Order: sequence, then structure tokens, then C-alpha cells
Amino acid sequence: MAFLLLLTGCGGPEQVSGHAEAAMEQVQADAPQESQPRPPALSPSPPSRLRIPSVGVDTDTFVELGLKPDNTMEVPEGAEAVGWYVESPTPGEPGPSVLAAHVDWKNQKGVFFDLRNLRRGDDVIVDRADGTSLRFRIDEVEQYPKDGFPTEKVYGDTTGAELRLITCGGTFDRSEASYRDNVVAYATMVPGG
Repeated sequence: MAFLLLLTGCGGPEQVSGHAEAAMEQVQADAPQESQPRPPALSPSPPSRLRIPSVGVDTDTFVELGLKPDNTMEVPEGAEAVGWYVESPTPGEPGPSVLAAHVDWKNQKGVFFDLRNLRRGDDVIVDRADGTSLRFRIDEVEQYPKDGFPTEKVYGDTTGAELRLITCGGTFDRSEASYRDNVVAYATMVPGG
């Protein structure tokens, strides 16, 4: 099942809508090809710590995110928190687990300030509440205008365990008090925690 929404804490009210089969097939066709088999998916367990060594992220401040009344995803409060979207799988389950954090917050550097600097092959380590530690590898990092956000690519079903790390980016629109773009890092679970 695909969830169609985007991070709006940086601005822009995008709506949740229905599942699109054709778009889902394209998402699966565009998925990165692996040279080695994927590790087996795990049972549900929420994230408890996030480490991204290449950009200096190491945090255990997690909050759960749901939907606001206008069907946009909630965003974490403050510069330090990473939000896990509770309608997405937990890290390690099949599908894209969605983690969101701010690029900045009230003149403070946010947890995902350097997300745009991630490169293909960078490691992302997620510790879970059940004590497991999972390693994901960055496949790509993209920046999208909010009005051109690829909802199916970001939230659409995947066969293996994947991550979507989302923050704001681009120029800041002072009249809207929000950034014009979103930055999304796509990562796939790999063997070895």
C-alpha cells in the first residue's frame, strides 16, 4: 500500500490521495539493481537511534509522526528530533521506512542540515527498540520542488527494507516562511549492522 504525502513542516500543503498502480510499477522498475541478495526483512520495531557518519549525525531523539487534519505529514518539533512516520514500516520491515527531520529550526542547525551532502554508498545505521542494529546504504539523494514532489517514488511499496530520509531544501521563501524544495535520501538495507 502506498502512502501519498510529503513532508510539509517546511511549508506547502500537499494532500494524501489514492494508490496509483501504474506509478507503483514504475517505482519498482526504477528501483536500484543489486549485485548481492538483500538481507531478510525483520518484524516491526521502532527506531531508537540514527547514525550517518559521513555527515556527522548521531541521535537517539525520536518522535512518532502521523497525519495532520489536512492529510499532510506531521513534522518533529525542534532542531534535534527525528520523526518516524508511523504509517510507514519500521526500519528493517519490507517497504520504505520514512524518517524526517529539519534542515534548520529557529536559527539552529537541524539534524538533517547536511542531508543534501550524502553520496551514493554512504552508510546509515539505525538501531531499533528490539536491540537490533541495521545498516542501510545510500542509493541516491534528490531535491524536488514541493509542487513536483514524487510521492509514489518516496512512499510507494518496495519489496525489500528501505529508508527515506526527508528534509527541506532549496531557497527559503520568506513570504511563506518555508523552503521551496524537499531533499530526499533513498537507502537500501544491506547485510551487516
